Amino acid sequence: MGPMKILFITATRLGDAILSTGLLDYMLRAWPQARVTVACGTLPSSIFEGFPNVVKIIPMKKKSMNGHWVDLWKHTVGTRWDMVVDLRNSAVSRLIFAKKRYVFGARKGEALHKVEQAAYLMKLDEPPAPKLHFTDAQKKFGKDLIPEFGGMVLAVGPSANWIGKTWPAENYIQVIKRLTATDGLMPGARVAVFAAPGEEEQARPVLESVPPNRRIDGIAKGNPAEVGAAIARCDLYIGNDSGLMHTAAAAGVPTLGLFGPSYPHLYAPWGDNTAYVTTPETYDELIDFEGYDAKTLDRSLMQTLTPQKVLDALGQFDPLLNRVSMHLYGESKASCES
Repeated sequence: MGPMKILFITATRLGDAILSTGLLDYMLRAWPQARVTVACGTLPSSIFEGFPNVVKIIPMKKKSMNGHWVDLWKHTVGTRWDMVVDLRNSAVSRLIFAKKRYVFGARKGEALHKVEQAAYLMKLDEPPAPKLHFTDAQKKFGKDLIPEFGGMVLAVGPSANWIGKTWPAENYIQVIKRLTATDGLMPGARVAVFAAPGEEEQARPVLESVPPNRRIDGIAKGNPAEVGAAIARCDLYIGNDSGLMHTAAAAGVPTLGLFGPSYPHLYAPWGDNTAYVTTPETYDELIDFEGYDAKTLDRSLMQTLTPQKVLDALGQFDPLLNRVSMHLYGESKASCES
């Protein structure tokens, strides 16, 4: 009898795929000898490359007439699977041989946070936190982008794939200046600004507000896993509700998510090192105005989330305060030993 064969069908979107990594990590710990095949979207495929025991990744590029599902069936129908875990509720998981199937489709689970949905699927008592594993090449990318210089590094994700949930650049600039000032929580910290390809215009003003000697340009550089390996070298991540925010949280970095017209109960960053702040208004209240159309919206809906509210949240954010203490202790110890 050979090793257990598992097919893991997960999301097309980066954020949803990252939120599913906790379930994959759980399975690799529960069945350490298993050989796992991951089927996912093309964008998030790199985040699964570093997982131990993932022997194959099938990137699914969306096709008309559900052709991508037909392709997946062709790739998988010839294998006798011990387990299929399907977070997409696809027909494929029902049309291939499997000794055991976990297929998400229950209405009850849809109201839960995406991480809790994954746990609900396998009836786990504790939702497994998203977790990323990096290859050596991905770690090298991170180290090359953010070399070790001493001092703290602040990572910022000021863009998103929809302008409505993008906090204004001028607000990010204020928070960065206050945080990295001589009397701030992260005095003199280097600032790494990240954004996906196509979102450069949103992020560039934030990057250019940072003094050149403390500026790290991560805009439109690297694939999602390489970016995750770079963010993992930072001390704090602040950003909009996006795949980058979930990448930072899954990399174990203290992460503060900024929310407005989106749903924290489904998509808040998950983990012990995470927190989020929101506009005073709910998603439904923010979009309740005449002429609203998500497709034609040309402005942020997060104006009422003030820089001071974000700074206040950071001042009470224990994971950041612990990092600050570690850096202060390290500097103090080094000065005593010199």
